[in-house]
Amino acid sequence: MDIQAIKQRFGIIGKSPKLEQAIQRAVRVAPTDITVLVTGESGTGKETIPKIIHQYSLRKHGPYFAINCGAIPEGTIDSELFGHEKGSFTGAVSSRKGYFEVANKGTLFLDEVGELPLTTQVRLLRVLENGEYIKVGSSKVEKTDVRIVAATNKDLLKLVEEGKFREDLYYRLATVQIELPPLRERGEDIILLFRKFAADFAHKYRVPAIRLTPEAAQMLMQYHWPGNIRELRNIVEQISVLEEQRLITPEILRKYLKNYRLNLPGLVAGEKATFDFGKDRELIFKLLFEMKKEIDQLKVVTQELMNRTPVALPQFSSSKNMGGNYEVSSTGQGGIVIEQKEDPAPKEEDESLSLQEKEKELISKALKKHNGKRKLAAKELGISERTLYRKIKQYDLM
Repeated sequence: MDIQAIKQRFGIIGKSPKLEQAIQRAVRVAPTDITVLVTGESGTGKETIPKIIHQYSLRKHGPYFAINCGAIPEGTIDSELFGHEKGSFTGAVSSRKGYFEVANKGTLFLDEVGELPLTTQVRLLRVLENGEYIKVGSSKVEKTDVRIVAATNKDLLKLVEEGKFREDLYYRLATVQIELPPLRERGEDIILLFRKFAADFAHKYRVPAIRLTPEAAQMLMQYHWPGNIRELRNIVEQISVLEEQRLITPEILRKYLKNYRLNLPGLVAGEKATFDFGKDRELIFKLLFEMKKEIDQLKVVTQELMNRTPVALPQFSSSKNMGGNYEVSSTGQGGIVIEQKEDPAPKEEDESLSLQEKEKELISKALKKHNGKRKLAAKELGISERTLYRKIKQYDLM
């Protein structure tokens, strides 16, 4: 399997291992008729995976249709997918074929499948199980041979829990699941995509291509990219058109990155958390360790100073307890001395800190506080509900 050739054919930019794993998985399942569910955040490029599956399948010479389920009104979605008979509803002046009929022997890509109404979900499940459907306004059972690839940026299991998505349909769609990584997890792919978009817009608007200083490139890689590739493309287009300077510095870039924070963007008060606690906790605790190390070093230096020859300080003459293990007493000559008192029973300080135990404790407390409601607990922890569900399973908190 030549991954590079596939990426060139479909215009895919990047060398991220997670991205290449998704492409490999798509090519591997393509020759079968198995149903595939593509997941990932909005703007990650999920629409490319169904095209790869179709082109490497035995149906590549058949029709291919992509339908955005969220863009079709609820009242007409059944007609669009399954067709209707003349007079079946107001405005149905003639019979109409649906996508399942015209896509016979081909592939149907159902984007934003989580937006489907429950009544339509029942019809879709029947097609997936036995290839049968009924047109709106008809009683005749029709047959179709269509391969389904669905995609969503929503957590379908959460929708199942809320009663908004059928559980049996979820398991039928997710026979094989392919997840596309968010842009913030793709490292240097961000810079490669920036250069590609910069070249495209330079050609489109007939201007010199914009370039990044090393500091600006680092800023791009540190940004959390809530809008993923779509947001990056939009920003590159804006800069290409609006900025006269072609060498982009951090000062210029900062104007286009919404709510940019150099470190831990999700911890800023009042800002929606966009980082993954499971991924970033090491960084958080590393910062805490560094702070503790500096405090310990300060304690050592302070103790060494206290153990030196008594220091005469003018302006003080009274004996006074400083608290802790030190005592101030008069020298009798207008000054004071600082002496360390013996600590009869020094407390042993526990220097160890288990990241996993701390994380488990935080998750357990959040779940208990919100009576097991994962949505509220995830919001308080600043993580996605999917991440929380994975952590609950990992720590056996079910």
